[in-house]
Amino acid sequence: MVWDEYFADEHEARNAESTRGKKRTVTVGWIVSASQASVIFAPPKLFSRQDPKASSAKSVQNCPAAVDFDRRHFVIPAPMDLTLQFEPQPNGQFTLKDAGGDSSGVREKNLRELLVLHPQNEWRHPERPLIQLLSPYIFIADDPCYVSQTAPYLHYFREPRPGVQMGGRFPIHIWPRPVSWGFEWHDVSKPLKLKRGEPWFYVHFETENPSARVRLVEQERTDELENYIGSLAGVSNYINKTYSLFSEAQRIRPERLVKAKA
Repeated sequence: MVWDEYFADEHEARNAESTRGKKRTVTVGWIVSASQASVIFAPPKLFSRQDPKASSAKSVQNCPAAVDFDRRHFVIPAPMDLTLQFEPQPNGQFTLKDAGGDSSGVREKNLRELLVLHPQNEWRHPERPLIQLLSPYIFIADDPCYVSQTAPYLHYFREPRPGVQMGGRFPIHIWPRPVSWGFEWHDVSKPLKLKRGEPWFYVHFETENPSARVRLVEQERTDELENYIGSLAGVSNYINKTYSLFSEAQRIRPERLVKAKA
């Protein structure tokens, strides 16, 4: 790659982009919806690198495209130390268990409240179990904005996770709901390890103005927001294709919902 051309192209693209009538900064509120032990869920963190100082003006650390890409990601840290393992049974089936046993920091009862092993008919592949760890993070915006949830692919893990994280994307100005963490387990012979404080997943945001910056703030738990979230909660338990409800959700939505916590 020729970095001089990259700099020139980036500068030209920014100058050519029209931002008339579109916000340069979009505020997104975040809350943790957990009713208990919410303190274990840390605030989202802006992604940053701990690279050594660039020795050349042409180094990748100075590439505006690479820098712009990185700083649009927010890191959600894992809330607990957890090692999950599939245990084979005599009938050929597998049981999902906490491999930490008695030394695990998570009580079995509480883990059952957070962990879902989906029935096989809901898997994408008959040999790849699908699990879900409930995440209480909710994002809300008053301006048109989509959240995308991805695996933490900008971080290096010495021990890769034995499968693929399920991604997701939806409009948080219409449909503020928890961004639950789904995982498709490809190699059931290997454990899934999460370490508290390490990257659990990323979120990034898409706005009307592609060059806009997102200002992430802790959200005040107002009655209007709680009532609106409550009207959307659990609808997937009753109908399929919940995206068909967007127009109705937008109709009943209060005009303003985002309010930074004092």
